[in-house]
Amino acid sequence: MKLTPEQRIQLHGFNNLTKSLSFNMYDICYTKTKEEREAYIEYIDEQYNADRLTKILTDVTSIIGAHVLNIAKQDYDPQGASVTILVSEGPVNNAPQGFFKETPGPLPETVLAHLDKSHITVHTYPEYHPDEGISTFRADIDVSTCGEISPLKALNYLIHSFDTDIMTMDYRVRGFTRDINGHKLFIDHDINSIQNYIPDEVKVLFDMIDVNIYQENIFHTKCKLKNFDLNNYLFGYKKDTLSIEEQEEITEKLKLEMDELYYGKNILNRI
Repeated sequence: MKLTPEQRIQLHGFNNLTKSLSFNMYDICYTKTKEEREAYIEYIDEQYNADRLTKILTDVTSIIGAHVLNIAKQDYDPQGASVTILVSEGPVNNAPQGFFKETPGPLPETVLAHLDKSHITVHTYPEYHPDEGISTFRADIDVSTCGEISPLKALNYLIHSFDTDIMTMDYRVRGFTRDINGHKLFIDHDINSIQNYIPDEVKVLFDMIDVNIYQENIFHTKCKLKNFDLNNYLFGYKKDTLSIEEQEEITEKLKLEMDELYYGKNILNRI
């Protein structure tokens, strides 16, 4: 059943569909010494502290048309941060028709829509492996709404808010709502792929894989950066300070780390 924008708001009561977006990103860096690792972790904690993450999530709240009810935030010792925002429904104010289409969202722009009893969370996980010389920063963001506008409209902004080497995105629609005639709706917008919510200028930068279960309204997309420049993965110096052999060894380690995160499995036995 294909729905028009007008049909979307002709519901029997509140929109009871739960739409959940999980956005997971990795930033990878080569940190050979203890000093480099500590400096990288300090840099990440400063770049993505609780205050900065709160600003990002507040912008997401604006994009999906919510009101902030409560903010809980915490910077952890020795590293990492978490922010949880509880949001409530906002007033309906004729959201542009483009917000019901399978297209990327704004960067950001205020749009108002129904939301109720929803939440947005982010947790960060800086970590390192002292033997391999690899440090990894991971951020997990969850946006759960029961409004008219899908949280996928915040995806474009989230991608631009982080420096990412690997991205994993999951989108699920749960429950049902009814139209004014009592007909059950198990999803209230068209979706073929999460990729359609990512701008073309971003998609060309990544290798991408979809795993979708359309009959269950479950969508999964993962992305790995295509171009590799070793200078982008060295913390505090450039590759021309290294020998060719060192460059090749570091490149192999970094690419292996990226492949293992992208495919979600150990490629080499490290034991």
